Amino acid sequence: MSLSKQQRRIRIKYRVRKHVSGSPEEPRMNVFRSNKGIYVQLIDDISEATLVSASSLNKDIAEKKSITKIEQAGLVGKLIAEKAIEKGITKVVFDRNGYLYHGRVKALAEEARKAGLKF
Repeated sequence: MSLSKQQRRIRIKYRVRKHVSGSPEEPRMNVFRSNKGIYVQLIDDISEATLVSASSLNKDIAEKKSITKIEQAGLVGKLIAEKAIEKGITKVVFDRNGYLYHGRVKALAEEARKAGLKF
């Protein structure tokens, strides 16, 4: 019996999380994608704390009604990079959370790189 799309993503997520871990100097950049929005957090796995977060629910991004989801993800990537640099974080470990590096996840990552994050 084949796996559903969600079961497959969870299996990939656990496989990747065995090797990817965040620290205070180099936190894990975790991406969650829903049908309506995209969310990203910088997580310190040692102290189990979220250092910085951003999402498409942010007031500046949510007001823009005529943009695509990919453009929205790019704005979230830029926002998380700005917040991280403000807190003194320049290097992160990217955790795509089992999603393919394609579309919205890719747009978010590329914009975060352009804005100054290294991963």
